[in-house]
Amino acid sequence: MIFAAGLGTRLKPITDTLPKAMVPVCGKPLIEHVSRKLLSFGIDDVVVNVHHFADKIEEWIAAQDYMQMQVSDERKMLLETGGAVLHARKYLEGSGHFLIHNVDIMSNADLKWFASQVAEDALATLMVSDRPTKRFLLFHPETMRLVGWHNVDTGDYSLVDGSMKIEDCLAYGFSGIHIMSDKVFDLMDQYVAERGLSVDPEAGVRFPIMSFYLWAALRMPVYGVVAENLDFLDVGKLDTLKQAEEMFTRFL
Repeated sequence: MIFAAGLGTRLKPITDTLPKAMVPVCGKPLIEHVSRKLLSFGIDDVVVNVHHFADKIEEWIAAQDYMQMQVSDERKMLLETGGAVLHARKYLEGSGHFLIHNVDIMSNADLKWFASQVAEDALATLMVSDRPTKRFLLFHPETMRLVGWHNVDTGDYSLVDGSMKIEDCLAYGFSGIHIMSDKVFDLMDQYVAERGLSVDPEAGVRFPIMSFYLWAALRMPVYGVVAENLDFLDVGKLDTLKQAEEMFTRFL
């Protein structure tokens, strides 16, 4: 699944007329860079969620001819990352495992290697790296199970294991690339019910995936896998577009 529904507010004014997924880098939209990367690793069946300027993404999907793409329509309500996965359930359930990739992430990540690191008992596996970031994910130092997060700018943090302290944990930056077991859907239903989240029968329900992961981590393992030497860029701001073009040139 490619997350492509975001408003792209940090890329204004470009996203005043384009969805973030269609912002060009080296003459090709971000969604093409991501989808061709997936294809290069043997992934040729993808679901794309759409909201902001959804028609323009759908037009691009209809015109491409190298990959099977389904659209998960979020026009009625932007569902955030967790709600987006649940809304796309009909496309993803029954697959065993599926990969999630943010549309604005460019990297040299080896997706075949990453898939080989998924443990049998994992509900989800998050690709992380040792890099500067404002918000770190926290992992148990022995098992690499997700136990919390820490915002180093604000000092805010959350730990699901009350016996641990921040200094006890390993801290890594999340890459926006993760693999889920399709067992997540039953747990997501439970999460939505326990949290009393409002569900629109047509539009779906909004919740962030990381909040779900931290809740789910007490029930099933959510692991981090460290990608060494990860060349990574979040193409989320205007000043990163030039960096993205330089990175793409390096990957050629």
